[in-house]
Amino acid sequence: MAGFADVSVHEELHVLAVDDSLIDRKVIERLLKISSCKVTTVDSGRGALQYLGLDGDDQNSVGFVGLKVNLIITDYWMPGMTGYELMKKIKGSKTFKEIPVVIMSSENVLPRITRCLEEGAEEFIVKPVKLSDVKRLKNNLTTRDSDQEIVLDNQDNQVKGTTTLKRQFHETDQDIAVLQNDDDDLQSSPSSCLTSSDSPSKRRRKTMMNDSD
Repeated sequence: MAGFADVSVHEELHVLAVDDSLIDRKVIERLLKISSCKVTTVDSGRGALQYLGLDGDDQNSVGFVGLKVNLIITDYWMPGMTGYELMKKIKGSKTFKEIPVVIMSSENVLPRITRCLEEGAEEFIVKPVKLSDVKRLKNNLTTRDSDQEIVLDNQDNQVKGTTTLKRQFHETDQDIAVLQNDDDDLQSSPSSCLTSSDSPSKRRRKTMMNDSD
């Protein structure tokens, strides 16, 4: 997926921060940089959509190929487009729908918080945003992606193990078929197998009787 980058412990997270307040943008940018994150800031929801390449009429746009954003953090109340509306646009796109979106607000309005979380927000943070909030977000994101990598590795190992077992069973079946064919040949060919009725002494007696005749 072009918009969502897998995150490892040693990889720098790229965060898109959206806020119409210059002061709040500077605060969140500084907190993210202190936490060793790469930060891109825009001052509106429209600006965020333009940066992601989702500002056209088709919200299923492929965005900008190669653009990697790991997290979007946006203010809720902005002129022109709220953070909630921005989140809905992002979640409705094919390219960036998997990117976690965190919404911030200086107003602790429970119905607003509930709606945002139910519609797909990763988290709702009441301003002022603190360094502990940013570190928690970063830790949750890297931990979750590490868990996903482990799950994918386990799935790959299971597939490889199943393939190996299938190959082993297939080879075993072939070996059984070969043994069965060999056994059939032995039973159908008297010269290759001696039975109790064809012992050497009995064959000699048969030969002497034939000679006497």
